[in-house]
Amino acid sequence: GRSRYLALSSCSIDIFPGEFVCLLGPSGCGKSTLLNMLAGFEKPTQGSIEFQGVPLEGPSPERVVCFQDAMQALLPWATVAGNLNFALKMRGVPRDKWPEMVDRYLSLVDLCSYAERHPPELSGGMRQRLQIGRALAVDPKVLLMDEPFGALDAITRSQMQAELLRVWERTGKTVVFVTHDIGEALTLADRVAVMSKGPASRIKAVIDVELSRPRGRKQEGLLAAYVEQIESLMHVDELL
Repeated sequence: GRSRYLALSSCSIDIFPGEFVCLLGPSGCGKSTLLNMLAGFEKPTQGSIEFQGVPLEGPSPERVVCFQDAMQALLPWATVAGNLNFALKMRGVPRDKWPEMVDRYLSLVDLCSYAERHPPELSGGMRQRLQIGRALAVDPKVLLMDEPFGALDAITRSQMQAELLRVWERTGKTVVFVTHDIGEALTLADRVAVMSKGPASRIKAVIDVELSRPRGRKQEGLLAAYVEQIESLMHVDELL
């Protein structure tokens, strides 16, 4: 039979409403596996995951996933507005409310001028904005984001980070964001959960990033101290 692979062990974290948390670790450390468990796509073989005090039993519209490849989530044959209509339909919103709500979500992610375009016609950054807008149209309590900007060029990635923070601040959603980039984690997160390398990865530390936003050059010295702290945690892995 197949040998068993232990992806995660000793992972414990509390995530609070409205918080922005990054799961940070090297490739192959189980970040996406943990995110899939938070989404309800996979079940832990030991322990439990609770949402608002209740054990997760499976996927729920209260927790929506955004992928690195936005086309995994979007309907390529539907227009930008049509993708949002679909989300509103799934949410059970009456059809007569759709136009007003579509306009609101398009405005939120700055895609009003592209309502009649189709996803394949959009740039990578626009697709991600549409994916975020569609996720928000479901009105989840939690956005689970699996390296959503990993395939974007550096300039677009930086723009999308700023865009995501703007949307997060306006909506107050809880965000759990997977990344292997220390700079990205420190740009975005209230707290960073640093994971060890796999197999049997664990959460080694949860670091509070006590810096005001936007975070940039004025805080370089303080950011450097956080980078050093995280790198030292990761470097211990390399020595083992």
